[in-house]
Amino acid sequence: MSFAPAAAARTADEKYEDLRGLWADLETALALLLSAPLQVPNFSTKLRQLDRWLQDLVAQDSDAALFLMFQLAADSTVGYSASHALVSATLCQVLAQELDLPAHERQALVGAAFTMNIAMTQLQDQLALQREPPSSAQQAQILRHPLESQALLVRLFVEDPLWLEIVASHHAPPPAAAPLGQLAPSERLARILASIDRYAAMISPRKSRSGRSATDSVRAIVGSEIAAQDEVGYALVRTVGLCPPGTLVRLDNGDIAVVLRRSSQAHHPLVARVLKAGGRPYTTPALHDTARSGPRIQAALARSALTQHIAPQTLALLGVYVGRSSPAH
Repeated sequence: MSFAPAAAARTADEKYEDLRGLWADLETALALLLSAPLQVPNFSTKLRQLDRWLQDLVAQDSDAALFLMFQLAADSTVGYSASHALVSATLCQVLAQELDLPAHERQALVGAAFTMNIAMTQLQDQLALQREPPSSAQQAQILRHPLESQALLVRLFVEDPLWLEIVASHHAPPPAAAPLGQLAPSERLARILASIDRYAAMISPRKSRSGRSATDSVRAIVGSEIAAQDEVGYALVRTVGLCPPGTLVRLDNGDIAVVLRRSSQAHHPLVARVLKAGGRPYTTPALHDTARSGPRIQAALARSALTQHIAPQTLALLGVYVGRSSPAH
């Protein structure tokens, strides 16, 4: 894997650092909106600004955006609600492009992803930190939150009826299996958001459990065989892959690697090997394009599967590699 000349590489490094900073700023801004929404002047306008911000970040480099998103989902438990909302909105943005949704449906879907749990932000943060199951009072609030979130958004002058309907119905039993194109817009978008919501929750760790691997999360939603008729699950695999950027994998030679970029083949991304088969770290992460040659990916891993921590400087270097490396597709 060749790199650009030094000057171009420095520019790529700086671009990635800028992107990481923008991503962190976006998460912080979203957390502020969700933590005390009634105290935010012009809430709806500010949330639409975050939507445009997210669109720009994904448009700049979707692989780097996914890398940052999955790293965030794996590492963040403080401020879980905002982190979960950002992961969900990012996946909805990427999936909307894959499904070729009209602009107004994309906007309603991403807005709903940002705000579907707005009435239980504090409870969601608390649940992520507690080890015991939800109490009966907490469970009751969980059951009420779709309609309570819709009502709160009305108070915040969100006027898009499609956005409001998606939030209210994102936990409703799905309609009988039918092609997405045959469903009413609110049902179609609620089905998409429900799948993304479950996937994002599965990959994110909580005190009561570790996050699942991205592959296990997809299979828990769509089954062990991902069928083309499951349009949402199939689109999720096509767009983010079974092993998305930022996730951990074991190669068939025993090495542990971090996925950097997708390729045209869902099973064969560009990776950086970080731990050797015996557990010793590589001095410098070794780039490897699994689409071109072995070793191949044997299994996706949850972050908790690591027997030793990857050094912070290694993680920083991986981010630089994401910025420098050319897309594999």
